[in-house]
Amino acid sequence: MADKKVKATTVKATKKVKATKKVKAAKKVEATKKVEATKKVKVTLVRSPIGIGKKHQACVAGLGLRRMHHTVEVMDTPENRGMINKVSYMLKCEGV
Repeated sequence: MADKKVKATTVKATKKVKATKKVKAAKKVEATKKVEATKKVKVTLVRSPIGIGKKHQACVAGLGLRRMHHTVEVMDTPENRGMINKVSYMLKCEGV
């Protein structure tokens, strides 16, 4: 009987520890999103994506660029930075 009580208390303790770790991780993510939300990059399409590979066309579309000389402001996130680096030969970038 005593073994069951010990196991029950250790299970409860581990659940509490896991819950607090999740809360701390969520707070860190929120803090980084708030900081990154203020940073933006201005991106202009200067070369046509016609005749370019499908993945590069998808990156251009993912950045929100629709036509030549179209300019958009995108958040400065690692995902957007990766797309910008992949098709950098087609873009003109400015930090905002």
